[in-house]
Amino acid sequence: MPSRGSILLEEMVWPEVESALKNGTRTAIISVGSIEQHGPHLPLNMDTLDGDELSRRIAETLGDALAAPTIRPGCSGHHMEFPGTITIPPETLMDVIRGYCRSLDEHGFEEIVLVPTHGGNFAPVKTVAPDVGREIDATVIPLANLDEHMRLLNDGLSEAGIDYEQDVIHAGAAETAVVLAINENLVRMENIESGTEGPISTSRLLSEGFKSITENGVLGDPTKATAEAGETIIQKVVNTYADHIETERRSV
Repeated sequence: MPSRGSILLEEMVWPEVESALKNGTRTAIISVGSIEQHGPHLPLNMDTLDGDELSRRIAETLGDALAAPTIRPGCSGHHMEFPGTITIPPETLMDVIRGYCRSLDEHGFEEIVLVPTHGGNFAPVKTVAPDVGREIDATVIPLANLDEHMRLLNDGLSEAGIDYEQDVIHAGAAETAVVLAINENLVRMENIESGTEGPISTSRLLSEGFKSITENGVLGDPTKATAEAGETIIQKVVNTYADHIETERRSV
């Protein structure tokens, strides 16, 4: 059956998926995003937008992969003081991930790559991945190193000529740049304002909530963001993650 060439699983019809699997597609990329506040200027689905873009580009880079629908919502309890945020318990998120992986494994995918894009999802992904990997035939690859993820975002800004770095990234220069690159119309430019600067206590953020640190939900200075920097950040993450997947393949 002829295919329209989409690599987005949700846009395909089932015979196209069946044909792709028979013709060498082996990998499914699953981003794990969120629906949560990102200040007064970024949409609630920022992490999901990022996940959609990363999974699509990683699949394109690999050449033998499909991008599964991004999982949302995620574990965002620390943002619940801001209206619109939707959160689920870690055990619920892990159950959804199990369901995704089991389904895709049953259809014949040989590798399932998990790509969290929201900080609160990294721990659940790291926790559930080994368990699922023991339950199914497919190899489960979690790209869930939060420190590396933050470093890639900062490095992308630097490579784009923006001299700005944050230890904890949320709704500041890096994430604003990413949304500008994906869909600039979603950024409320008239509402951009700086948030809390300086060292941030992640334990306090998680235990007391974001509003204990920042009144507007922003960390850092989003005014430094550019669409060009966002493109650099996205491609840097894609290239690094694709390299990780290829390395994992060689080790199996």
